[in-house]
Amino acid sequence: MATGEKQFIPVRIAVLTVSDTRGLDQDRSGQTLVDRLSAAGHVLADRKILRDERDQIAAQLRAWCADPGVDVVISTGGTGLTGRDVTVEAHRDVYEKEIDAFGTVFTIVSMKKIGTSAVQSRATGGVANGTYLFALPGSTGACKDAWDQILVHQLDYRHAPCNFVEILPRLDEHQRRK
Repeated sequence: MATGEKQFIPVRIAVLTVSDTRGLDQDRSGQTLVDRLSAAGHVLADRKILRDERDQIAAQLRAWCADPGVDVVISTGGTGLTGRDVTVEAHRDVYEKEIDAFGTVFTIVSMKKIGTSAVQSRATGGVANGTYLFALPGSTGACKDAWDQILVHQLDYRHAPCNFVEILPRLDEHQRRK
């Protein structure tokens, strides 16, 4: 390795599937994320399935944000427009800062695959308590696109010109200041 080259730093990722109907054995989207994060060299910190209940989702997100063993949370499901789709609202209940461009970039990636149907997604990203949070649609295709086109790069310390991992230690610096 040449001097100055960065080495890969694995991050600890929790995966949450939001569904009123799926169990672990039918959770293809969650499994897609687990397979991809593991193949990339990251660590699966935890995995859960919850019903589309805003308070329960927000409580789980907060619990993972409080856990020093979790750096990133990726949820799948509940980002659509129907009355039961409350994952985005739960995420925003927890965010300290929203990563506005995440949804925009996800829409651009989705447009290439599904055209104007991408307008129906409310994928979002944010930061809370030093933890990254991302809400993805429930389709396996959307999870693949988000991981393969955005997250695999931004969660890789070697990615230039910048990435989420290099600023991870500074996400909660405001809490350390006196």
